[in-house]
Amino acid sequence: MKIVFMGTPGFSVPVLDALAARHEVVAVYCQPPRPAGRGKTLRPSPVQARAEALGLPVLHPASLKGAPEQAEFGALGADLAVVVAYGLILPPAILAAPRLGCLNIHASLLPRWRGAAPIQRAIWAGDGETGVCIMQMEAGLDTGPVLLCETVAIGAEETSAELHDRLSALGARLIVAALARLEELAAVPQPVEGVSYAAKIDKAEARIDWARPANEIARQVRALSPFPGAWCEVAGERVKVLRARAVAGAGAAGEVLGGFTVACGEGALEVLEAQREGKRAMPVAEILKGTVLPPVLG
Repeated sequence: MKIVFMGTPGFSVPVLDALAARHEVVAVYCQPPRPAGRGKTLRPSPVQARAEALGLPVLHPASLKGAPEQAEFGALGADLAVVVAYGLILPPAILAAPRLGCLNIHASLLPRWRGAAPIQRAIWAGDGETGVCIMQMEAGLDTGPVLLCETVAIGAEETSAELHDRLSALGARLIVAALARLEELAAVPQPVEGVSYAAKIDKAEARIDWARPANEIARQVRALSPFPGAWCEVAGERVKVLRARAVAGAGAAGEVLGGFTVACGEGALEVLEAQREGKRAMPVAEILKGTVLPPVLG
């Protein structure tokens, strides 16, 4: 098939590779390059970098609402568009342009966790499982009927980065399977019950509140690791907590009980890996060699 691929972050790259190996990718749409690093040099997205390495044409319009952008998209003559973590809402004219419509690869068990951050929200909420859905796109936010879905268990100590990689690979495998069986797959409407929304992670959510139960904080740490990273204040310095687990312990919220184990509203949190400002991520034993923790953390 002639396919337009629309995606931006690293999550989308395995999908692009899988499609390019089996179909004719007539164009790749992604977000424009963004300033990055100390010099604020424009840096292409992971999808743009991979598409250019594959010799595929890349387009990154700031919007798809204008008539010129819609005419350009329509002129590609695509059979299908495959969308995964693209970053722009597709207007009706774009959704209707490909002969077979637009398919979205979404990293949740729809209708649970529609929206921008399904991987992080699933971990943070304590879900035991998640998965990937191949969905026909329509005007609503992740509301379209589902063609194919596969469930995976969320590991007890799995971080969002680890789950991200597993679901990315699963999405690549599922879209290949869906396209091979497209004519025979039934489009199943999503249930009305069980809808939830995965709002984009706000940086204000990343600060650890030691008054909360330890098991909740442990899920917060896993959900936000490595980015943006759950953090606390250690003697006025912001320290990211990248791995931690809930353990038995009692004390005032934020009280250091020994090592890097901190009392919470219920139980305690044992920090296993952390990152000081301007430093690399390190195991706690290495951090404690050069740092004396105060009696209470902020």
